[in-house]
Amino acid sequence: MSEEELNAQIEKAKNLALEAEAKEPRAISVSYNQSSGLVMIALKNGAFFSFPPNLVQGLGKASSEELNNVWLDESGSSVHWDSLDADFELASLVAGIFGTKVWMSELGRKGGKVKSAIKTETARNNGKKGGRPKKVVQDLQNSMSS
Repeated sequence: MSEEELNAQIEKAKNLALEAEAKEPRAISVSYNQSSGLVMIALKNGAFFSFPPNLVQGLGKASSEELNNVWLDESGSSVHWDSLDADFELASLVAGIFGTKVWMSELGRKGGKVKSAIKTETARNNGKKGGRPKKVVQDLQNSMSS
């Protein structure tokens, strides 16, 4: 790679970093609040973002001491727990992405199994209306010839 190509790549990387800084959330501090049981992140825009550790892959069984051992990278774009080998992009956390696709799928599956009075009442009312609507499956052969 020539020096000219290297300088062009460095300039491109700097521009991408500036764009990300302007568009993505950035944090100024992160901590674990033991009394509320939440990881608290103060954003540069003055907003706060918090979440319970059990929603995040790798943090569910962590001790308070391990959760307190958290730090931000220099740009404020990612959160790190060295002792738990857990690293997360702030933009993903704010978007509700708390782990891999498999982790998020399992989280959704568990959430779907939760029973509540509202869920029971809604299912009962749906049953009075005939239950869930039937799925309409079209015959592709017939619909293409029409």
